[in-house]
Amino acid sequence: MLDTSLIAAVAAVVREGSFERAARVLHVTPSAVSQRIRLIEERLGTVLIVRGQPCLPTEAGARLCRHAEAVAMLEQDLRHELPGLAAHERDRAAARATIRVAINADSLQTWFIDALADFCGNEATLVDVTLDDQDHTSDWLRRGHVLAAVTSLAKPVQGCRSRRLGVLRYCATATPAFAARWFAGGVDAASLARAPSLRFDRNDKLQDQWVRRLVRRDVALPAHRVPSSQAFVDAALAGIGWGMNLLALVGPHLKARRLVELVPDRPLDVPLYWQVAQLPLPLLDTLTRSVTRAAGAALGR
Repeated sequence: MLDTSLIAAVAAVVREGSFERAARVLHVTPSAVSQRIRLIEERLGTVLIVRGQPCLPTEAGARLCRHAEAVAMLEQDLRHELPGLAAHERDRAAARATIRVAINADSLQTWFIDALADFCGNEATLVDVTLDDQDHTSDWLRRGHVLAAVTSLAKPVQGCRSRRLGVLRYCATATPAFAARWFAGGVDAASLARAPSLRFDRNDKLQDQWVRRLVRRDVALPAHRVPSSQAFVDAALAGIGWGMNLLALVGPHLKARRLVELVPDRPLDVPLYWQVAQLPLPLLDTLTRSVTRAAGAALGR
C-alpha cells in the first residue's frame, strides 16, 4: 500500500500547479514535496507529474489524484461523525476535500454559481472548476481529471452516471446596424461567409451548427475569438460580429432592440447533462442535488 503522504503530495502539486504552492498547503518544504513525488514515481515506475508552469498530471497522475480526492471525501464524512479526528485546525485545512468538476463557461456565467452557493453553504468541501466547451467536458471525465462534469453528452462515460439537467437556448444575434450592413439581402450562405462572426474559442461550434441547420451545408465563417461569456455579449453589442448568444444573457437587449435575431424564431437549444463518477461518496450526492436544483430553476426543458 502506498503512503498517503505521497499520494497527497501528487494531488497537491496538481491542484496548486507548482511544487512551491503545494509545499505551503502541506506545510512542508518544496524539497520535501519533490522527494515525495520522486519516491512515488519510482515505486509506481511511471511519471505522474509533467513539470512546468503549471505542473500537469499524466494520465496515471490524474487517476491517482482522483483516488486521493475520493479518499479525502470519505475522511471528511468520517470527521463529521467522529469530530475527535479533527483535533487541530491545521489538520482540518490540510485534509479538506476538494471536488474537481468540468463545466462550460455559459453555465458558470448563468446558473452554476447558485449550485455552488447551495452546496458550499452546508459543506466545508472545496470545488475546483475547470472550464471547457460542453462538447469536451466529458473528455476530462474519461481521462480521470475530474469527478463530475456538465456536458452535452447524454450517454454515460464509463464509470459515471448521467442525469439530464435541461437546455441552454442560444440565438443568432447582432446589432441592427450590423445586420443591415452585412445581411441587407438576407441571411444565406454567401452573406454568412462574408460577415464577421464571434467564436468563444477553438472548440466553440455553436455558430457552425446554427448555420448548418439554416443553409443545410457547412460554411467557412470568418470569426473573432472572444473567450468570455460576458465579453461575447459585449462584442455583439459593440457591432464587432454576430454570434450565438445565450438567451438568458441577451433577452433584455433583444427587447430593447439593442440586438436583433438574424433569423427570428430560429434558436439553437443545447441539452445539458450532469455526469458524475459512480463512487459511494455522500459529498458527490450532495453536490448532485445542488446542481440539479439550480439547473431545474434556471434551464429550459
